[in-house]
Amino acid sequence: MNSLRSSFTAAQQEYGTEAQTQANGGKNGVDQSNGCATATTAVWTAREDDTLYIPRIDWTNATLQDDREQYEITLKMFFLHTAPVAQRQAYITQALELVSKELGCGNGNLTVDLLIVSFPGISFEGDCEWEADKKNARMGNDADELSTWATLESLHQQGRIGRLGIAEFGTDKLQRFLEKVQTRPAVDQINVKNCCSVPPPLIQLAKKEGIELLTHSDCTDILPSGTLRELLGPKEKGGADILTGSTEDTAAQEQRGLLRGDLLPEWVVKYTAFIKDRGVIENKGYFAGAELADENDATTAQRDPKRVKV
Repeated sequence: MNSLRSSFTAAQQEYGTEAQTQANGGKNGVDQSNGCATATTAVWTAREDDTLYIPRIDWTNATLQDDREQYEITLKMFFLHTAPVAQRQAYITQALELVSKELGCGNGNLTVDLLIVSFPGISFEGDCEWEADKKNARMGNDADELSTWATLESLHQQGRIGRLGIAEFGTDKLQRFLEKVQTRPAVDQINVKNCCSVPPPLIQLAKKEGIELLTHSDCTDILPSGTLRELLGPKEKGGADILTGSTEDTAAQEQRGLLRGDLLPEWVVKYTAFIKDRGVIENKGYFAGAELADENDATTAQRDPKRVKV
């Protein structure tokens, strides 16, 4: 969330300064009420069909500094519980397209060295590693996870993804998973911040199956609906001034061009471009997608985008 907030602030200031330079007296598309040039929504965001991009991004100079072969590119795809399972293939496509543009690899033509998938409803938490492993066995939805994995297997077979990984799979859950997939995960990433260590049975299973065990510190609930709404809400409450407050009248909404409706987070992708020879991370960051469920108002439905990407 801090990464998103910083990105919004930087874009508002950058495009606000641009608009102020072009405008006469700094009044065209610029809000200076806080003492500095910050762009209005129309200036620092971008609409494309039914999607609103927050903030707008200039992809002109987006590129990796060295040849692609010099990099280890890793993605971690978080599927959120507020999004339908049937749309996960589309979410993967959207995430790959955005990261491809960011790294200058064409429109969705990025080849990924490792993609780790994080499913909703799975965590690795408990008073000890044994309790966490036991609780983990009953988490998630095996059928949904296997269905999504089949899509990733297809991308792996096409050469788009080198290795596939999973997150938060304990001993029993991993064993069930291995029995039903064609392409076995190369990595199992575990968050042990609330436990003592990785449980011995999981270490033994991973060693037996040739799976690399990694630890991480990513938040399990990475993009809560309420937090995202607050982040994009009215500037008076510290938000980016994209979504209207519930008490704001319709005329004020129209004048400021704010969006109305319930915001449902769908996915988050974390990407890293690592220069292997030098041991340096050249580019890293996040993209996220959300659905704007507009209110039962025809004019609002026509005006507001259906999706938000940040």
